Amino acid sequence: MDKTAAKARIEELSKQLEQHNYNYYVLDNPTISDFDFDKLLEELIALEKQFPEFLNAESPSQRVGGQITKEFKSVKHKYPMLSLSNSYSTEDMEDFDRRVCEGLGMKGNDLFAQEIEYVCELKFDGLSIGLTYVDGKLQYAVTRGDGVQGDDVTTNVKTIKSIPLKLRENFPKEFEIRGEIFFPRKVFDAINKEREDIGEPPLANPRNAASGTMKMQDSAVVAKRNLDCFLYHMLGENVPHQKHYENILAAKSWGFKTSEHTKVCSGIQEVLKFIEHWDKERHNLPFEIDGIVIKVNDYKQQNNLGFTAKSPRWAIAYKFKAEQVSTELQSISYQVGRTGAITPVANLKPVLLAGTTVKRASLHNADIIEKLDVRIGDFVYVEKGGEIIPKIIGVDLSKRPADSKTIYIDACPECGTKLVRHEDEAAHYCPNEMGCAPQVKGKIEHFVARKGMNIDSLGGETIAQLYEVGLIKNIADLYDLKKEQLLPLERMAEKSADNLIEGIEASKKVPFERVLFAIGIRHVGETTAKKISKKVKSIKVLLNSTKEELLAIDEVGEIIAVSIAEHFSNPNNKNIVDRLIAKGLQFELSEEQQQGGSDKLKDLSIVISGVFEKFSRDQYKEMIELHGGKNSSSISKKTSYVLAGDNMGPEKLKKAESLGVKIINEDEFLELIK
Repeated sequence: MDKTAAKARIEELSKQLEQHNYNYYVLDNPTISDFDFDKLLEELIALEKQFPEFLNAESPSQRVGGQITKEFKSVKHKYPMLSLSNSYSTEDMEDFDRRVCEGLGMKGNDLFAQEIEYVCELKFDGLSIGLTYVDGKLQYAVTRGDGVQGDDVTTNVKTIKSIPLKLRENFPKEFEIRGEIFFPRKVFDAINKEREDIGEPPLANPRNAASGTMKMQDSAVVAKRNLDCFLYHMLGENVPHQKHYENILAAKSWGFKTSEHTKVCSGIQEVLKFIEHWDKERHNLPFEIDGIVIKVNDYKQQNNLGFTAKSPRWAIAYKFKAEQVSTELQSISYQVGRTGAITPVANLKPVLLAGTTVKRASLHNADIIEKLDVRIGDFVYVEKGGEIIPKIIGVDLSKRPADSKTIYIDACPECGTKLVRHEDEAAHYCPNEMGCAPQVKGKIEHFVARKGMNIDSLGGETIAQLYEVGLIKNIADLYDLKKEQLLPLERMAEKSADNLIEGIEASKKVPFERVLFAIGIRHVGETTAKKISKKVKSIKVLLNSTKEELLAIDEVGEIIAVSIAEHFSNPNNKNIVDRLIAKGLQFELSEEQQQGGSDKLKDLSIVISGVFEKFSRDQYKEMIELHGGKNSSSISKKTSYVLAGDNMGPEKLKKAESLGVKIINEDEFLELIK
């Protein structure tokens, strides 16, 4: 096929596939089988590979993903993504209506003479997203974040087939449309079934899973998750209509998927009927909702009502009451974490709750068990109100068995050690940190994690296997492992053994601050470990530091100082550190770090943006901290410099120029710290 024919065929295939996507995901009226669709897509992908000059960003082939995003850039919202005020009762809704009427100047006897036109929408339980289109093409997609700025997840959003990459007709030149990315119930259930089949833990709930999926680095994995999206709010200077509902209808004609259940209601009584209907019918929907959103329809009225500091005065969210059921508490199991904390979990007679079958519920700690006076055999009330694991909120005492006994635990369910309880803490702890299996394995998993030693060839199952056969009993034992010890193990081929040994060896180059975090001192997180390492410079100094010296370190308070002292006062922990030092792990700042540090950037806040030639972004961030500066992700009046590489984000450039923040390049930055 020559280039002219290839270009024509690519354009024709793209047009056909776009129409089929629209028919299936927006109109819910497919006109082609999945098999035939896949054949057309395969032909398009093959032609684009053969003639890459004809591949464009809006091609249907981009839906399959494959791009890797190492870091999600922070983008400021052009229009702040405010939260809505919540309501929970008829009285709350009537108060909202009264405030709207008064805000529009209706007073006295005229207060309810004119019924306000509201738009009622289902409140989808997913991830909020803002999509910006220019000339009908998707430019970028940004999560809510903190409402002021969010993460650029455009690459992943392009894999969602219900979000158009190119609009159909009669659209504004530039606008933003917002909506909710979510998992359809069938898709979510199918993913969990597949995960259980291969021995992986199920995803917790559709909302958290949608949020986590959008932050995955591999867009091909995102594409396989089959997320969906409803769009429900338009923003821009040239939107076609002066009413919210009319603009949503227009958006549907441009190719966006909007909810068929959205309704215009005249007055608050119609709104209340809409709420009552969906409170009963919500579990029959193919997706999760947790309430209703109510908006004033007319934009002029919206503008007159304005905003509070946190939310619009012209909109409110009605939250459905969390559903409760009663079921039998059959037993209680106790989970032991890496710190020794004991978490009780109730095992229930399976019961349908909020559309899913519930078998377990959180009891949090012994105080909750005592407060509820919950006992084995009780019929308990279970609620699922945004909880990952449903919670028990009460006991039906009328059904309590006559021979029931108060639940009391004083020994570790794993190793039998007598439990202790720290002052001012609700949880009980097993103090047998060196001999309690879940604690030992948990500490090793923490040690090898990405933010610690980053030994990615060593997962939880392998750690458990090595522990069970007696090859490792603590983190130091990892560095004594030999290939010949690994090969006899089940599922351990020669390549796997090589990767494991190489990963352990490579971890010896991990810098001091990450080693300090990885060894698992209670209360010492990633940031605190970094602050401590920069101050003390070596483990030797840390071991000899007084409490007063520790308290002088930024972010180290009384609790952390005591925790550090207790950790290293334990001979076992001290022995492990000595063994790790002997194996060559980094327990002091490198000579370069110690000699290269200074206060040249003290009190300076620096934002990094773009792609660099001489050093990576992470290396520049380390340099900033090494010389006393502070890394910041967003530009403000307090920003001292923007360190800019190639392809600096246009929004950051615009913001820096508007605030008069100085922009420097790599050479200028290196001169600053010379």
